[in-house]
Amino acid sequence: MRYSAEHKQETRNRIVRAAARQFCRPEGKGSAIADLMRELGLTHGGFYKHFDSKQQLLAEAITKGFEEMEAGNAVRKAKPGTELKAIIEHYLSPEHCANRGAGCPVAALSSEIARYPRAVRIEIDRAMQRRIKRLAGFLPGKTWKQRERNCRVLMSGMVGALNLARAAVDQKSREAILDAAKEFYIMAFCK
Repeated sequence: MRYSAEHKQETRNRIVRAAARQFCRPEGKGSAIADLMRELGLTHGGFYKHFDSKQQLLAEAITKGFEEMEAGNAVRKAKPGTELKAIIEHYLSPEHCANRGAGCPVAALSSEIARYPRAVRIEIDRAMQRRIKRLAGFLPGKTWKQRERNCRVLMSGMVGALNLARAAVDQKSREAILDAAKEFYIMAFCK
């Protein structure tokens, strides 16, 4: 039975969305394609009708993770002029810390990304550059170059703080890390 182009695209989108959540979970890093496809009620062989390789899916899934993070971003709910503070508070929140599968893909996969194939890292880098371009407008700086630099500093610091908090054994330590980072970045960038 032949499926329409729309059906095929929707199936591909379902696979990418599921992979974005699965790859970012701690137990999902070594996930098999067969498990992912079975979870979606699809066959392992059907995977290759949509993707050339697991690496292609990984690159698309991480890009999708960035897009979904943007779609649910706190910026939309923030009052004008408070967007950056809302971004920092959301990113360094206990909810984001606890919800690895639906959060920032770079924070979830930062220790693994350096080992990914070059083609996957290129796609991840492109997605990060798009994110920097969207966020840089909220950061201080006299020039666009300074804003982008400040955005890179903020992003790398928040990713590190989130990972450190996720590594903490108890809730109190986690919250102390998140609160300290949140306070520091709001003071540094939201004046």
